[in-house]
Amino acid sequence: MSELRVIGRDGSERRLEAFEGGAVMDTLRDAATGILGTCGGACSCGTCHVYVAPEWLDRLPAKGEDETMMLEAIGELVPLRAGSRLACQLPMTAALSGLVLEIAPEL
Repeated sequence: MSELRVIGRDGSERRLEAFEGGAVMDTLRDAATGILGTCGGACSCGTCHVYVAPEWLDRLPAKGEDETMMLEAIGELVPLRAGSRLACQLPMTAALSGLVLEIAPEL
């Protein structure tokens, strides 16, 4: 079991236990953080947008073309940051235990 440190839209911080092997989105959605994941992790809705803390960015897998295109599309609706990622594209691994992220504004 790994851990996520999540900053909510209201600024509160929570620590969540995350199962390794799934997507970060699954933990966030199941814990009622405001992440919807309406496409089920298919990288086609943008409702799992998060801001990853800068110190974690180098530890994440690179953005794929689909993720990049989806982030560009939602950038017209919500602010993007250097750490903008889609949680459905972040596999939860032991190496990411302690990952700090902030829930982005709702679409």
